[in-house]
Amino acid sequence: MTTSPETGQRPPLLRPRIPVRSIIQRVLLVLFLLQLLTAAVLQVVSRIRRLRQKAKTFPHRELDEIAVGENNHLKLYSYGCDLYDDMLKAIDEAKDCIMIESFIWKGDAIGRAFRDHLAKKAEEGVDVYVIFDAFGNLVVPRAFKSSFPKNVHLFEFMPVQRIWHIFDPRRYALDHRKILVVDGEISFIGGYNIGSVYATQWRDTHLRIRGEASATLANSFIAFWNRFKPHGIEIERHYQTQFNPLISVHGNDAIRLTFPIRDMYIDAIDRAQNCILLTNAYFLPDHALLAALKNAARRGVDVRILVPWVSNHILTDWISHGYFHECLQAGIRIFSYRHSMLHAKTCTIDDEWSTVGTANLDRLSSIGNFEINVEIYSEEFARQMHTLFDYDTSDTFELTLEDWAKRPWYVKASEKLLAPWRFMM
Repeated sequence: MTTSPETGQRPPLLRPRIPVRSIIQRVLLVLFLLQLLTAAVLQVVSRIRRLRQKAKTFPHRELDEIAVGENNHLKLYSYGCDLYDDMLKAIDEAKDCIMIESFIWKGDAIGRAFRDHLAKKAEEGVDVYVIFDAFGNLVVPRAFKSSFPKNVHLFEFMPVQRIWHIFDPRRYALDHRKILVVDGEISFIGGYNIGSVYATQWRDTHLRIRGEASATLANSFIAFWNRFKPHGIEIERHYQTQFNPLISVHGNDAIRLTFPIRDMYIDAIDRAQNCILLTNAYFLPDHALLAALKNAARRGVDVRILVPWVSNHILTDWISHGYFHECLQAGIRIFSYRHSMLHAKTCTIDDEWSTVGTANLDRLSSIGNFEINVEIYSEEFARQMHTLFDYDTSDTFELTLEDWAKRPWYVKASEKLLAPWRFMM
């Protein structure tokens, strides 16, 4: 190295500088790769678990139909076989029109039974309209989807219908609703999809309404159908509805950016004085909903949340567990259902207010998908919901803050690593 002719000293050694942006990019890349690796490992674990898992039964109970107001009768279902029997019976007794909508419709024995009963009624001259979500049924054989007869009006919902729709985030909404309406007089709504596995192996909750409130669900189906007009077919029916302070229907509409179900939950939680009993398959609340639950617990409300310990989506489980520490710290009690997959989406508050529907407490349901819930003001119905919650939690395990803090370090690390994904789920 040469010396400077002026000072006689060697110039300082120049080291190449790494731009801060490059460092940040590398760190983010490493974090992303670690997230992908963690997700891949969890998926492998889930796959192995499913291969080893045997079909399980779970405790369930039947509840009587009750009157809510003068013109509506409501019945809760917590066992798929009982629900499907009554749904097929309602279909068989249809005289005018059947409208059925399901996120998933499997091509197994139960799926074929529904198809065949609907085909028979269509052959008898009953108008039959069917909607199922294209994404939710990707793994369902195309042969089954095309096996519906031509006199059944079939709509496979795909939100992206034009090339430019791929640039509109609203167009990625799924049709997550599950509705059956017969003659505008009897309706079913809740968490159950259509398939044999749901008949005996999944714990879910569905509601039957006999009476004038069914008309609101019918009109919701008609509005959805006519908005997209599959095959140019429009349903020209409209059922007369009345304002009902005891039974209300709320529907999320992603394209119009209206999400009343989330607001319904927050409003009810903010008004709670005694107890909140919440059951949900995928507990990933946003900051406002989580804050409402924590505030309720801090003001002395008995807040209890029932979730599946092992769901059908292991990534969702892992990300959901990331909420448990702050919930337990706030005084929220968390119960884990262990008998089977728990898929219900229900809540009851203060033995007065209840909701049953299709919306999970995650971002996809809260501000993403098309969803529908029924809101019910009835002490008798709320008592049934309370009874069902007590029955479901009678043989579960309750998490405690002390025990939760003892989980292995690598579990805690993986939960934190995947935490950013909660904003996409």
